[in-house]
Amino acid sequence: MTPAAYAVLNLDSVQHNLSVVRRYAPDAKVMAVIKANGYGHGMLRIAEVLQQADAFAVARVDEGIRLRKAGFKNRIAVLEGFTCCEELAELLLYQLDAVVHSLAQLEIFETHAVTGACAVWLKLDTGMNRLGFKAKEFGSAYRRLTECAAVKQPINLMTHFASADELNDAKTLTQISLFNETVAGFSGQRSLANSAGILGWKQSLSDWVRPGVMLYGISPFPGLTGLQHGLRPVMALHSRLIAVKRIDAGETVGYGGSWTAEKPTTLGVVAIGYGDGYPRYAKVGTPVLVNGRRVPLIGRVSMDMITVDLEAGADAKPGDPVTLWGEGLPVEEIALWADTIPYTLVCGVTQRVRVIEN
Repeated sequence: MTPAAYAVLNLDSVQHNLSVVRRYAPDAKVMAVIKANGYGHGMLRIAEVLQQADAFAVARVDEGIRLRKAGFKNRIAVLEGFTCCEELAELLLYQLDAVVHSLAQLEIFETHAVTGACAVWLKLDTGMNRLGFKAKEFGSAYRRLTECAAVKQPINLMTHFASADELNDAKTLTQISLFNETVAGFSGQRSLANSAGILGWKQSLSDWVRPGVMLYGISPFPGLTGLQHGLRPVMALHSRLIAVKRIDAGETVGYGGSWTAEKPTTLGVVAIGYGDGYPRYAKVGTPVLVNGRRVPLIGRVSMDMITVDLEAGADAKPGDPVTLWGEGLPVEEIALWADTIPYTLVCGVTQRVRVIEN
């Protein structure tokens, strides 16, 4: 039996999207970002189809360990690095690259006896003001790392963009210039570009690129879709109608009675809600596909159900298929209706949604 709420993953699209990355950055190595459970698509599943990538990137040490225990031999970088000597020991044991972004990490390298040497990405804070050394600290941090026996040489260099998804914002060019000026003269490979950098800022292409959301067929730019970049969406979210009913003019729908029928209306109840990862704050009017036809969301999103106005498709009946995002309804569009970004939608699909690989 088809489950009430299910996600279909087109894994061939992941490989296609990797080919798009290589087309945009033909001279760069690719560090595929598969953190946060592969942006909600399943980290191990995505890693399996991305083994042709030159490396993987995860956020945390435990994600890297999970990949190693699953048998993946690819180079793996941990973007948050480590916070204690125990985590450094795990990085060394499982042969994970560490992003070094703080004085505390330097001190751990310098003061704790470790066995082996760790590949390092030294992070420059060029304006994100989250992780990384400021330009005035960078040279000292680099020299200290060169003197650590626990650090593989040469040291790699990286930064992260704050506003690359805004193509008219000159901050990205400022960040690129600051990075290039600061690391001039240092050896080691460079990495600047995330998905937005790859697609929108050729100046950011360097030795390595770090595609994330574009691998899943999603545009990093507000108002655009992955299809407009030649990408193919990987995830589609589906459910089915479980009830069709008629209400009179003046009747309200859902918690709080926030939507009132202006005329006699046929509504449909769909078996999906925020308990499945559908956005709680999707607005009235958010499009939903019922039998392939667009109908608007009405009333509040509940934990397990949403309601839609079926006046445009009144022939619908219980059991009919519903698409929440997928072919004909990009996830980027749903994100706009919910005042969020598509990252949160695909990452937020919950465990009770059955995943079907296509």
